[in-house]
Amino acid sequence: MGEEKAVAKDGLSAPRVLVLGLVVVIIVLGLAFVIQTYASALTLPVIEKVDALATSKDDCVVCHRETSPGIVQQFGTSSMAAGEVECRDCHEVEADYPGAVEHEGGFVLKEPSPAMCERCHEDEVAQFNQSRHALPAYVAYQGTQNLSDDLLALYEGVPEGGYQPDKMRNALHALEGEAITYFACEQCHNIGKPKADGSVGDCTKCHLRHEFSIEQARKPETCGACHIGPDHPQWEIYQESPHGIAYMTGGDRWHWEAESGTLTVVDFPAPTCATCHFSGFGTSSTTHDVGDRLTWYLFAPISPRRPAWQENLERMQGVCQACHNTTFIDEFFNAADAATEAVNARVVESNEIVQPLKDQDLLTKEPFDEPFDFVYFELWHHWGRTAKFGVWMQGPDYVQWHGAYEVLSDLAELNEMVEEKLATEGQ
Repeated sequence: MGEEKAVAKDGLSAPRVLVLGLVVVIIVLGLAFVIQTYASALTLPVIEKVDALATSKDDCVVCHRETSPGIVQQFGTSSMAAGEVECRDCHEVEADYPGAVEHEGGFVLKEPSPAMCERCHEDEVAQFNQSRHALPAYVAYQGTQNLSDDLLALYEGVPEGGYQPDKMRNALHALEGEAITYFACEQCHNIGKPKADGSVGDCTKCHLRHEFSIEQARKPETCGACHIGPDHPQWEIYQESPHGIAYMTGGDRWHWEAESGTLTVVDFPAPTCATCHFSGFGTSSTTHDVGDRLTWYLFAPISPRRPAWQENLERMQGVCQACHNTTFIDEFFNAADAATEAVNARVVESNEIVQPLKDQDLLTKEPFDEPFDFVYFELWHHWGRTAKFGVWMQGPDYVQWHGAYEVLSDLAELNEMVEEKLATEGQ
């Protein structure tokens, strides 16, 4: 008889058990390697920030390291400091420069104006000046009465400036008073406030001092500081959109510090506000004109097309095409156009409901002095705009319950108010 082979309890020979066990070990180790490799690929490298001012003996740095160390630390780790930009390059001016204040034997601007930024960022400032973030944002609450002839001409040359039907001071801004509006409207709308030197805007509303982090400017929370609330809830809409969900659940692995002009879907698997509206992405180049890729004036009571909407459409779709196919994009834009027109029709309906009161001169001359004014205003300013924003940013709850539903509710209330007013005061 030959040598008996050892047999395992399951009927397999010992050599076969050994081979099977070895295979299992190899598979487990292989899976572990794949998982580890994938996790490493998704984990951003920890980039240690270098303080370019650590050994600086510059007078500004030495003094402010004692009096305001936070801003010195922020600026020291910024790309501007790494590029050898000095404090005086942005702050120091001649004695007769508009807005200059005396400081340590010289003259400085407490807050550098876009004219200072323009010396290095000429294209960006020019693009910003053509945007809604510039003078149109300021005029929206303050009106045009305080603008110089040059600034008025600049305002009217901006697409939104040419469209804006009312150049008077905003009625609510006037009614609420400076004690309130300083902390309210002006905190956001002053992104377009003119400076003493005639330049326009505040770059630091988006590029926070003194780090000027490209990561911070690209993250949607920055935009959410202003684009929030019942009249323009873009931040809330973004959070519930597919793009926002991708950001909320995976944004910590995105390449926030990637070089401008090089961004791809590898860096940003889904868009943020900046990706769609500012960043060089897909076939579209970087811009600082927030309206450069928009096709409608969505902020208006009844939204018209923008003057160059076909070109804008091409640029926006150039971003979309980095992730989506042409069929999907065309179907979405056609459907969103139809929804925008549907909301427009509801606002037209509200105007038709109110028209008999105007015809019979039954409306008071003062704004917001009776409940009727608030309902009529909120119908388009809150709910109509929200529905349109929700459509284009894919936030269904804001299209429906914070949008179209509220429009219908206000239409019913307007009907009742108008009928009562005609019955009691009409001829």
